[in-house]
Amino acid sequence: MQENWKKMEAKKALVTGAAGFIGSHLTKKLLNDQWSVVGIDGFTDSYSPIEKRARAEVLKQSKSFELVEGHLCELEIQPLLKDVDVIFHLAGRAGVRPSFSLEERYYQDNVASTAALIDAVRASNVRRIVYASSSSVYGNDKTPFSEDRDTMPISPYGQSKLEAEKMVLKASDEIETTALRYFTVYGPEQRPDMGIRIFIEKALKDEPIQILGDGTQVRDFTYIDDIVTATVLAASAPCSSLAINVGGGSSVALKEVIDLIGQLIEKPIRVRYGDFARGDVYRTEADLTLASTALGFKPTVSIETGVSNEVNWLLSRNERLSHKEVTL
Repeated sequence: MQENWKKMEAKKALVTGAAGFIGSHLTKKLLNDQWSVVGIDGFTDSYSPIEKRARAEVLKQSKSFELVEGHLCELEIQPLLKDVDVIFHLAGRAGVRPSFSLEERYYQDNVASTAALIDAVRASNVRRIVYASSSSVYGNDKTPFSEDRDTMPISPYGQSKLEAEKMVLKASDEIETTALRYFTVYGPEQRPDMGIRIFIEKALKDEPIQILGDGTQVRDFTYIDDIVTATVLAASAPCSSLAINVGGGSSVALKEVIDLIGQLIEKPIRVRYGDFARGDVYRTEADLTLASTALGFKPTVSIETGVSNEVNWLLSRNERLSHKEVTL
């Protein structure tokens, strides 16, 4: 690392998508590290906003957190950037399969919202934007995916993330920019529409798990704590105008994940297989060379530990919900 780059002393951040799965974990980490945080969230209907609002209520317990509700395309962003050092831009509409029927919504939530944010940043003193991109920008390329490869998204979701990523990196002539290409994030508080959470919830209810495909498709699963670590490192890393992979080093077949869940809950799991889903790639695997050299990042949580943590979280959540104690 260059000697003239120092660990950030100023610590005020704006986090978009602060009440989301990744955004809330990131915001908690920043608050614990003595940052002050302005969090923006539109509480969109990409999945039920109940869990997002419950997370927001937890974050609001900190005196160092301010919540602003609204869509980036509709908010007056400029006043929110006062004294902000770093923007962590995590807001957006996720999910490959729905994007084929909701292309306009994906463009609005991922591309137009990013454009609005960048327009506001150009007239501010913000030092850096860290953008949450996606491994979906690669499409069905051979693995491991490296950042110097051509990007070939095969879904409107992947295309929208790539367009926003390019927009952020192009702004590096005025501001430091980093785009992190997240690979299949999982862990406690995972979105209810994501695979591992769906698998665990079905298994706990003794319901069959529906797999779109034959279960041999492989994903580079990345635990939420590793994602947060890489994202915070990107705030002060000696680099700009770079897209960087963030993976978990756990490229595992879906069948293996289901077997692991069965071992953890000590129940047999019924699985039904179907046709492969439109837009789903067969295999993802991150080349983490650049993440190591540019960010100093190395994943630390194994798939066994990570899935165990998510199982325990869902068991605890179910117990608390049975007593009507929480909505998370």
